[in-house]
Amino acid sequence: MKSWTKDAVFYHIYPLGFCGCEQFHQEQQTSRILKIKEWIPHLQKMHINALYLGPVFESYEHGYDTSDYRKVDNRLGSNADFREVCDALHKAGIRIVLDGVFNHVGRYFWAFRDVMEKREQSPYCNWFHNLNFQWDNPMHDGFTYDTWEGHYNLVKLNLQNEEVVQYLLESIAMWMDDFHIDGLRLDAADCIDPAFFRRLKQFCEEHNPDFWLMGEIIHGDYNRWANPDMLDSVTNYECYKGLYSSHNEKNYFEIAYSLNRQFGGNGGIYKDLVLYDFVDNHDVNRLASTVKEERDLANIYTMLYAMPGIPSIYYGSEYGIKGTKHDGSDADIRPCLTLTELATENTALFSHICKLGKAYAALPALKHGDYQQVIVRNQQFVFARKTTEQCVYAIFNVSDESADIDFPVQSAHLYDMLNEKAYNCLEHHFIISMPAKSSMLLVEKEDVAAVSSTPSDKAVTLHNSETQNETTTKKNASVQDATAVPKAPLPKADGYPEEDASQLAITTPSIPLGVYQHYKGKRYALLYIAKHSENEEAYAVYRQLYGDGKVWVRPLRMFVEEIEVDGEKTPRFTYLKP
Repeated sequence: MKSWTKDAVFYHIYPLGFCGCEQFHQEQQTSRILKIKEWIPHLQKMHINALYLGPVFESYEHGYDTSDYRKVDNRLGSNADFREVCDALHKAGIRIVLDGVFNHVGRYFWAFRDVMEKREQSPYCNWFHNLNFQWDNPMHDGFTYDTWEGHYNLVKLNLQNEEVVQYLLESIAMWMDDFHIDGLRLDAADCIDPAFFRRLKQFCEEHNPDFWLMGEIIHGDYNRWANPDMLDSVTNYECYKGLYSSHNEKNYFEIAYSLNRQFGGNGGIYKDLVLYDFVDNHDVNRLASTVKEERDLANIYTMLYAMPGIPSIYYGSEYGIKGTKHDGSDADIRPCLTLTELATENTALFSHICKLGKAYAALPALKHGDYQQVIVRNQQFVFARKTTEQCVYAIFNVSDESADIDFPVQSAHLYDMLNEKAYNCLEHHFIISMPAKSSMLLVEKEDVAAVSSTPSDKAVTLHNSETQNETTTKKNASVQDATAVPKAPLPKADGYPEEDASQLAITTPSIPLGVYQHYKGKRYALLYIAKHSENEEAYAVYRQLYGDGKVWVRPLRMFVEEIEVDGEKTPRFTYLKP
């Protein structure tokens, strides 16, 4: 694993679409690629530190039909323009990964044009796979050749020809030397001779030991390509599907199965790999057009950042824009966008992703931690990411209704990075009535000091109870709904010094603190037994575990009394657990 990818959060841009380029090659050169510089502050708001750019080199149409590996597409600008962009990105601390399209070239590739002109006499006949002059093809060239999936505008290269290999490696060396790129995404990696990847890996590491190679793999065993001899990583298409469909079908068992199969315990088949995770890209429909309910978008992105691997955001999807492939065209999923236009889209989702980026930057467990499942239900899911120093819990509720979540934790104090709320846990149990369509990232509160120093649009304020004495802190704990106001320190009474505020709560309850169920079915957390300042009558202080988490007070005698329901005596509140 390359050192910088351990902390990487990617942003993915398809340049020809992003820059509003014409559909086909232009002789006139236009410096559109400089637009990327304008987006650097936007990337920094999301804590993006790596940019994956789709094809930037000369092609006739969509970029994957390369005409010249050593020249930036005229529609995007010049080599000098692109060098300026790369320098600006690096100055901002953002790495650059380019699309390496080595399985095939376009029909306007200079060597193939020579074959079309000179036929058998061309010195480049052996540069292309399975060239045969005895037959004709649909383009009526008077010869046939292998293609990528039957597309005759994509001519398969012969990667067993040493001249081809040397030409490609020299082109990559130019990209590394002139533009100082940090890695390559290998297009159609499953179609490429593994021997070429071995050569590529050795070549790139000799030039830059920290150079990253990631392959586009849709099906198959990822270990075949991602291993010490070939590539560093591959696209995680298995979880791409599970991320959205588990929300569409309200069935977290689907994504839980994939995550556990890939990363769980000692049996995870990819637990030693750092896969490239995504929820959409330039080849598939936009996530906002794939989910059935827009409210699920935030949960899906939370899961993307919380699961093992390297998270990636496809340009514009941070605002929930829509787009689908149709009529054989990818134009709708590869649009030209401006920040001004995006500002009118789903700004709440953008803010959510900014918070996720901040959490990811601050919490090592999200980047390096082991994966462990805690709760798996159809509509609720909890998993942990753990290092020896830190544990982060990712909690999800896809239901249309609130749901009770209860699981043991090691720390007595947790902090939700997304909702910026602190929680004290009852006897090392985190108990909450989780709102519909919501997610949380909980970290031990002691770890939040590092987070609060991270720049953000909203400062993190911890509501803790250090002013309470040791006994009270251990015995009394709050359980909050995710929409509730966090438990603040006890109010300072007039005439009392701050250190005596704990005397407002009685530390020896006459009934156990913990979770109680009201006779009508709702659950509450009994927080304190307090005394009235005038007559010293005992009062129960308790918080509802649903809705907005309001805190209530009633005389203790009423809290513990039995009432008559349908002719039978029943407790008003029944004790359930600590």
